[in-house]
Amino acid sequence: MEGLFDPPETPGPATGAEGLIAPPPTAPLAVRMRPQTLDEIVGQQHLLGEGSPLRRLINGQGAASVLLYGPPGTGKTTMASLIARATGGRFEALSALSAGVKEVRAVIDVARRRLIGDGKGPGQQTVLFIDEVHRFSKTQQDALLDAVENRIVLLVAATTENPSFSVVAPLLSRSLVLQLRSLTDDDIREVLKRAVADPRGLDGRVQVTEAAYDHLVAVAGGDARRALTALEASADSTEIVDLADVETAIDRAAVRYDRDGDQHYDVTSAFIKSIRGSDVDAAVHYLARMIAAGEDPRFIARRLMIHASEDIGMADPTALQTAVAAAHVVNMVGMPEARLALTQATIHLATAPKSAGVVKAIGAALADVEAGKARAVPPHLRDSHYAGAKKLGNGVAYRYPHDHPDGVVAQQYPPDELVGVDYYEPTDHGLEREIGSRVARLRSIVRGAVTRRRSR
Repeated sequence: MEGLFDPPETPGPATGAEGLIAPPPTAPLAVRMRPQTLDEIVGQQHLLGEGSPLRRLINGQGAASVLLYGPPGTGKTTMASLIARATGGRFEALSALSAGVKEVRAVIDVARRRLIGDGKGPGQQTVLFIDEVHRFSKTQQDALLDAVENRIVLLVAATTENPSFSVVAPLLSRSLVLQLRSLTDDDIREVLKRAVADPRGLDGRVQVTEAAYDHLVAVAGGDARRALTALEASADSTEIVDLADVETAIDRAAVRYDRDGDQHYDVTSAFIKSIRGSDVDAAVHYLARMIAAGEDPRFIARRLMIHASEDIGMADPTALQTAVAAAHVVNMVGMPEARLALTQATIHLATAPKSAGVVKAIGAALADVEAGKARAVPPHLRDSHYAGAKKLGNGVAYRYPHDHPDGVVAQQYPPDELVGVDYYEPTDHGLEREIGSRVARLRSIVRGAVTRRRSR
């Protein structure tokens, strides 16, 4: 389900915009509730401000091809139909899953004849909506270039992937790229309540409890179509939709998890402590609970990045790389696919050797700084890249490590009062077993001899 209201699987002849705006009563609830005007669009206010390019298009005041980029169920197809209605054009829908170069060229040929007209009046513009445009090959996308360039068609393309990586540069340069955002919980709730009351929807024939609304919002994951499909299934045979009806209809039990309450903090705490305790199965369980409850995946990714350093650190430096990579996947791919990267990172962190060395090192160093142990930098380490620096003793007697075959020389680096203080204490876990012996050798060379650790 890639759009708020997907086009038909096998579209027939060209359809006027009015036909799209007034679906039959037997159509799915999500289709019947398609916004008919700009004011009915929920969310995307960052794109619909006064004077914005998208608002001007939907109001019929512009004529630019558009690439709509965003998660499923955010209104991409709805906006395409509103643009078609505003321009008075004919609406053609193609899916990249089923259309090839032949079908694209056939639509363009019809659009060209339609634009010329029959000689008795002005021709008619064609609005070509292409869903899943990122699935088009380079050849298929190239077939659109001339028609877009010469405005034979007004292209409205939709994609759930970043078009910078999936759409050819010439098509990108000819189009206005607009990024849609996932709907918020409040947006989804508004969509649901409108569907319950609106004559096009359930027309007030059912009542929905707040617990049922909460669960519908949670399972939607920011996707309005998913929310409306779940509502329709839940209201199929009852006049009062409660939590049990929703759970039965969508075969998914409500997760007892309040993103703003105790459950949020308890589950998050258990997730973190399971990673720290190396219980990979418990960690994956709590991750699943957060995902199932609709927790913001960016929040989960942030926790993983933090704990890659806090609980693992130098015992396995690749843990932080994995956590950061998972955060990139969350931002670039989105849910539900990003749950795999989050799971991979969780498994990596939970099974990695553990060390609190990073936390202890910066904690001890900050404690000394806050206690006033931050006196003058040794003269030979001070900046000497200005006139008169040498006269002040700055940089004098500095030993350049790369001049030594081993790349390490005996030299004082900390302020006088901190000579011999050890902040980083490697454990015997994972890579730190090797790092520990190396750190000991480095300290011995740098300090000129094995220096007794000073009491802090």
